[in-house]
Amino acid sequence: MNDSVTDTANTVAGQELRQFVERYERLEAEKKDIADAQKEVMAEAKGRGYDVKVLRKIVAMRKRDADDLAEEEAVLDMYKAALGM
Repeated sequence: MNDSVTDTANTVAGQELRQFVERYERLEAEKKDIADAQKEVMAEAKGRGYDVKVLRKIVAMRKRDADDLAEEEAVLDMYKAALGM
């Protein structure tokens, strides 16, 4: 009877493990689909004449905290001034 309990526990653990793996795989597939959609958006923007490199910078800037961004820009301006740029 003990072997039956162990077999059942192994089966349940195996099923649970399979569910975790399958969920992760679905998320990986969704992540790829999202990345492909992002590439399509940038390709469309490029086709309309926008600079994709600048667009990516804007997206990155919008993710950041406004105070951190302002501080970085102030330091950048100071460094540029020191270099005569």
